[in-house]
Amino acid sequence: MMRTNNFYGEGGVRLELAPSTTSPLAIDVTESTEMRIQRLISENPVVIFTRSSCCMCHVMKKLLSAIGVYPTVIELEEEEISALPPSSAGDLDDHHHVNNIPADAPAVFIGGTRVGGLESLVALHLSGRLVPKLVEVGVITHVV
Repeated sequence: MMRTNNFYGEGGVRLELAPSTTSPLAIDVTESTEMRIQRLISENPVVIFTRSSCCMCHVMKKLLSAIGVYPTVIELEEEEISALPPSSAGDLDDHHHVNNIPADAPAVFIGGTRVGGLESLVALHLSGRLVPKLVEVGVITHVV
């Protein structure tokens, strides 16, 4: 079952996306994992899909929050990881494995496009292309 975290400042807000028929945040239990992931990508300008307790995700959130962006963070179960859209050819993390964990999570999407994992996000930032991309999708309005 996917779990989502929306972090606003250091305290943050945690939302559980458990199947429910009474919650305004109810999810369609007939929706496939792939469709739910695609919907979440399209509904959120900056979203990170991760495993629980992922230290790389923590670093990604810290980098983005330093710029003034607080991404939606979705924790996926192991069996849901394979439903993530594939990496693009430019994803620096494509064939890297850290601690025997495939590089397919964490994965950050900005404006519906998969940026990649931690290495790709840092490379985008160091090249000076991250902030303009975040401005382009409307999550920040100026260069920090």
